[in-house]
Amino acid sequence: MNELDATVCPASSALVGRDRDLAFIHSFFGNTEVQGAALLLSGEAGVGKSAVLDAVAIGAARNGARVLRAAGVQFEADIGYAGLNQLLVPLFDEFDILDDVHRDALRVAVGIGSGPPPDRLLTSTAALLLLRLISVRTPLLIVVDDLPWLDRATNAVLGFVARRLVGSRIGFLAASRAGSESFFEPSGLTERRLEPLDDTSSAELLARAHPDVSPAVRRRIVAEARGNPLALVELPMALSAEQRATLTAMPSVLPLSDRLQTMFASRVARLPDRSREILLIAALDGTGDLASVEAAAAGRTSVDDLAPAEQERLVTVSADNRRLSFRHPLIGSAVVELATASERRRAHQALADVLVDQLERRAWHLGEAAVGPDETVAALLEEAGRRRLRRGDALGAVAALTRAAGLSPAAADESRRLAEAAYVGVDSGGELDDASRLLAGARLVHPGTGQESLHAAAASAFLLINRDGDIDTAYRLLVGAIEAGRHGYDASDPALIEALHLLVLLCWYGGDPKLWQPLIAFVDRLTPKPPDLLWVITQTFGDPARTGPAALPGLTELIATVGDDPTRVVRVGTAAVFPDRLGDFRWATRRLVEQGRAGAAPVRRHLGALMHLGLDYFQLGRWDDAAQLAAEGLRLCDDHDYRFFAWYFQYIQAAVAGVQGDSESSTALTEEIVRWATPRGTHGARFFACHARALSALGSGDFETAYQHASTLSPPGTVAPYVPIAMWGAMDLVEAAVRTGREKEAAAHAAAVRGCEMARLSPRLELLVLACEALTTPGEAALPLFEQALSLPGAERRPFDVARVRLFHGERLRRLRATTDAREQLAQSLEAFQRLGARPWVARTASELRASGQSAPATARQGTVALTAQELQIATLAATGLTNKQIAERLLLSHRTIGTHLYQIYPKLGITSRAALRDALSRLDTDGEG
Repeated sequence: MNELDATVCPASSALVGRDRDLAFIHSFFGNTEVQGAALLLSGEAGVGKSAVLDAVAIGAARNGARVLRAAGVQFEADIGYAGLNQLLVPLFDEFDILDDVHRDALRVAVGIGSGPPPDRLLTSTAALLLLRLISVRTPLLIVVDDLPWLDRATNAVLGFVARRLVGSRIGFLAASRAGSESFFEPSGLTERRLEPLDDTSSAELLARAHPDVSPAVRRRIVAEARGNPLALVELPMALSAEQRATLTAMPSVLPLSDRLQTMFASRVARLPDRSREILLIAALDGTGDLASVEAAAAGRTSVDDLAPAEQERLVTVSADNRRLSFRHPLIGSAVVELATASERRRAHQALADVLVDQLERRAWHLGEAAVGPDETVAALLEEAGRRRLRRGDALGAVAALTRAAGLSPAAADESRRLAEAAYVGVDSGGELDDASRLLAGARLVHPGTGQESLHAAAASAFLLINRDGDIDTAYRLLVGAIEAGRHGYDASDPALIEALHLLVLLCWYGGDPKLWQPLIAFVDRLTPKPPDLLWVITQTFGDPARTGPAALPGLTELIATVGDDPTRVVRVGTAAVFPDRLGDFRWATRRLVEQGRAGAAPVRRHLGALMHLGLDYFQLGRWDDAAQLAAEGLRLCDDHDYRFFAWYFQYIQAAVAGVQGDSESSTALTEEIVRWATPRGTHGARFFACHARALSALGSGDFETAYQHASTLSPPGTVAPYVPIAMWGAMDLVEAAVRTGREKEAAAHAAAVRGCEMARLSPRLELLVLACEALTTPGEAALPLFEQALSLPGAERRPFDVARVRLFHGERLRRLRATTDAREQLAQSLEAFQRLGARPWVARTASELRASGQSAPATARQGTVALTAQELQIATLAATGLTNKQIAERLLLSHRTIGTHLYQIYPKLGITSRAALRDALSRLDTDGEG
């Protein structure tokens, strides 16, 4: 694509610190050996991705290329092909260069034509043909910002196009925020990460943007901004003149991610009411079209009221194309969050009033503006859903139909619309044929009944979360179906009980206490009483720190009668996870795993058994076994397309990698969890990632980072309600708080864990509670607490937790000059950590033991390292610097399989990171020669 060789001008003076990035992009698109190319940029929020895209686009336009641009819009993510419409607007008049079939398909897809819904492949091919034909005359550069916020249909088309540019005069450049999940599939495409600026570039940018800031204040801002360009520019704006000039007058600054969001909100709050109102309309509109915003704001505010927001550098307004854009997506989010519910409804209503010729967008805004049941709006949403379906946007149709059901005054209409939404979610997906036939059959057997609605909704909710849908849509679908059902809350109704079991999981996945309120109300209404298993699960799996102990007798009875039904085994396991009772029927879980391996158990139940056994083995200190089970689970997810459940196994892998000292793998795994979970609203998965991150940081001695992750999991001073893993992270939070000088927070959290019921759930959790109390008790008064913790029955079955408590105990004894007793505790702790393979904890304990005046015992000499042929091949390739993805492509394996092999290889070689592979393999060769 040498026509675009000069599109990226040499590093722009406006882009500080981006010379190397711009040079790379210039070289990439200027490669004369390859015609046509696609490049993906990623980086943290505010790192300057949009600025780099702008520089590339300007350079391309100046050098004769035609630039097509699109940007993801949060509030259009549910509108199929909205992004493609945005991208191809400049080409609408040129569709006629296509043949009739491709032209008509593309016109229907982007909403400017009518006809039957085009096939996704046909739409993608039409878009590619159009771009290739136009590029014959003029080279094209496609520039896409905020890729994760584009609708999934557009992402599919762009992914198709990006892989078929070779030999064309088309360049594709897209950007997405690191840590975010996108429906765009990046495999096989070149990616480049925009790193934060170095200190020199940061200081230069800050000096250019704010020359009035004193050098001392500038240094502190540079340190806290951590190379984030947006933070460097924005942070000084929140300072007074005195604070800009005097370091001592500066306020304390929150961590970057939290600080920026808070700052945007505070800056928005300072704007005049009229400015905030038009910003709210613009944020909810999401298109950037000033005409729509101005029309919706008519009579109350005007475009002139954007001036204060422009002066505050919150938005930019282009006079050329009359478009408004927020300088950062978080600004739009802050505007919406600051508005009251009534203000948001009024803005939605205003937008609906002007979008009279755009049924889908108008219906959606009317739905958000509604304060109660409204059949007129519900009917519009129903029609909008059917239009989305006709365009092939099945999940968009489900979202619209679900909202229509929620606004239906008549129960029959609500049931009918929910049933339709469920059917659409399964039948139109086209991938799970068996489930589609099952739901279609259910409609024929029970036409128009609440029973049918409930079955359909339950099946559809599961399929939605396992595909590209989000927890909120699945949750609303299922809650609405239960409320609309004609079951009379009969506890013997199997469809109702199955739906409630699924709702338990959806509430848990969502990670929001408010989600549990309808479920609890449903269970309480069951007559004559809730089934024992369902009731116990709601008590021990939802908020066990408060409700769990009351259900322990029931759990014991369930375990005693677990039987061999795969569904019952897994559900009893779910009830047993947080009370630490998985080991009481490990035999049943193992048997289910073996049945699954033999193909004699349902895949979903096989996955559930692997999850529970992996968690059990991790607590037992059988980390290699836990990692192997996790790898098996991931392979099963890949083989059967159960993508939703992958995060469970990634958590186990991340936790194992973290405690063993492989922070690189642990970080990569948790980032993948968060990237996947965030756009789907699966906050429960994010909490598990926080737990693994905190463990990894504690082992490496990065207590500040550990505190941030642990306090995200549960704020200090409270055991987060309906976040049961907060119990597992209690000791992590208290230790991190103590070691970072946050004694008040540590004491508050120790009091919170003692004040709740977690100590009554299991000996391990009581151990954690006592350890928290001991860590926050001064002097010798802590010693009886440590001794009580270590003397609990069965404590040694949780070797990692016990070893940590022994380390704390030994540290306290040494500081009290009880040297002999300290050495005994530290030696036992060290031995346990060595046996577990907890390398960073071994180092910490050995250092403490040396401080007591005793040399740490030498680690047992490792025997001959035995790598399999495949492991040796993978290790050798990784040592050359190849990424997991590149290795996977060479060996025809998945990148997850490569990652699994690597962190099983590291312990065998006695290393903790990729950087040490070369030397370890050299030693292996030398040993072999000897």
